[in-house]
Amino acid sequence: MQREGWPELGSLVVCTVTQVVDFGAFVSMDEYSGKQGLIHISEVASGWIKYIRDHVREGQKIVCKVLNVDTSRHHIDLSLKDVNEHQRREKIQEWKADQKAWKWLEMAYKDRPEDVKRVADVLVAAYDSLYLAMEEAAISGVEALADERLTEEDLKMLESLSKDNVKIPSVDISGYVDITSPAPDGVDVIRKALKQAKRIKDKDATLFITYIGAPRYRIHVTAPDYKHAESVLKKSAQAVVKYIEQHGGEGTFLREA
Repeated sequence: MQREGWPELGSLVVCTVTQVVDFGAFVSMDEYSGKQGLIHISEVASGWIKYIRDHVREGQKIVCKVLNVDTSRHHIDLSLKDVNEHQRREKIQEWKADQKAWKWLEMAYKDRPEDVKRVADVLVAAYDSLYLAMEEAAISGVEALADERLTEEDLKMLESLSKDNVKIPSVDISGYVDITSPAPDGVDVIRKALKQAKRIKDKDATLFITYIGAPRYRIHVTAPDYKHAESVLKKSAQAVVKYIEQHGGEGTFLREA
């Protein structure tokens, strides 16, 4: 997938080294059709460079930071040294995901390249990533992608693609509730208190409760993101503690470190 226009200052871009010279390296920009960039030798690596080819070579796939864009001269200055390993891995992963999403569109709109580009342009403009747009459709429903430039056919196609291909991301968190009851039927009270946690309904989260050892129980939540998971965990734990306290017992919530 290739983007229209020019990259933004400070953005990370995937490039392929096309020529290495004494003063730097020329690259083609994989995400921007026909765009070339230059990495000056001072931006290749930190410190003094004796042999530039020890750091970059023709054909190498790299991630660079955009330092300057001169559209009048069609010139882009890039830095390789300003990109750390974590940023490099994350950018490459995002780029590969977008490449996959582009292929999904090409298969869906077979022999209709103009529609592939039209739909991709709309999604990238809204989400800055083709894959992230489809991920949003998988999580929130295709309605999240609604745009006057997308037809009903487009939305149905995107709904099908997101359901068939996108794995919804999730996070797992846990916490504990320590609950006791002095009542004669304390075991039953505790059992009913734990049921309160499962009454916290959330279609995007799953919740499991396991016995650790008196008086502790573990509440495990899986949800699309940490904020969502934390909310479900907190509400479920509060429901347990509230019930046990209302029935003469004691309860405490402990977040897992």
